[in-house]
Amino acid sequence: MNEQVLRALLEQVQRGEASTEEALRQLRLLPVQELGSARLDHHRSVRTGLPEAVFAEYKSSEQLLSILRAMLARKNVVLATRVSAEKAELVCHELAGLCYHPVARVLTGNDQYIEEIQAGLITLVTAGTSDIPVAEEARITLKQFGHATKTVYDAGVAGIHRILSEASLLQESRVVIVIAGMEGALPSVVAGMTPAPVIAVPTSVGYGAGAGGYAALLGMLNSCAPGLAVVNIDNGFGAACMAAAINRPHRPQPKPAAKG
Repeated sequence: MNEQVLRALLEQVQRGEASTEEALRQLRLLPVQELGSARLDHHRSVRTGLPEAVFAEYKSSEQLLSILRAMLARKNVVLATRVSAEKAELVCHELAGLCYHPVARVLTGNDQYIEEIQAGLITLVTAGTSDIPVAEEARITLKQFGHATKTVYDAGVAGIHRILSEASLLQESRVVIVIAGMEGALPSVVAGMTPAPVIAVPTSVGYGAGAGGYAALLGMLNSCAPGLAVVNIDNGFGAACMAAAINRPHRPQPKPAAKG
């Protein structure tokens, strides 16, 4: 249950279209649903502004099936990351309403419950084509969270003119996510071209001395460009969550109670 669904329920009670008992019945299901191997946090979207996502890589097909079945039934936006093609085939055969994105290795569902965020543009930039799977994980995550995105793929420093030609877009962006492997230089360049916060994602793309993304990670952590934050290697999901938190409009604060 996200904030939009909860608000609609309360408005139905206010208008007399739903009883107090029915509202209580639905609210009792919040915030945790016990599944044996998992405890679903249905209240997370209301509490943090971001719905719960499923990290599927080390879950069995049976565990993933149980979790996604429960999420689909509860009007939750569904997002599962690091889903292998084999697991996706099994789960999609058993459950209707899921979509598999093979490049990103992501499963999505219940898109009708996505709450569109009226905020700025989040731009995703990759250094190379090999970085696109991580960028797509971030892009699809942001889509499920309701944020508008644009992409600039294969714009690394080996052909610096490619990113320089996107200066206008970078200036217009509210947040920029930059995904790069090898030596990880691109985020520093982009951070010098935009007033927006830049989130750098090192990838495990490169030859032996790249050490599975550690060279890019260390290069980004030691950037001289201000306004640059770094997430973990290949963590497109984490970058998307940070970008969504930055881009999300501030919630109105409740007015203090009048003193008697």
